[in-house]
Amino acid sequence: MQPCFRGGVELPGGIGGYPLEQLYEEVAYVAYYFHWPLEQILELEHAERRQWVEEIAKINSKLSELSQ
Repeated sequence: MQPCFRGGVELPGGIGGYPLEQLYEEVAYVAYYFHWPLEQILELEHAERRQWVEEIAKINSKLSELSQ
């Protein structure tokens, strides 16, 4: 797969045509909770990044249940 360029910046990994707004949301979510750097998150393949998003959501749900 050829690297994707947006605004003159090469974005490694991902899927061509993936909605940019959704990518921003996923990156922000993972970065906020795991404190991973942008480059590391962007290097993840789409499926792996989505899996991390799901895992974080599970953790948040469990913590929310425990606090009630």
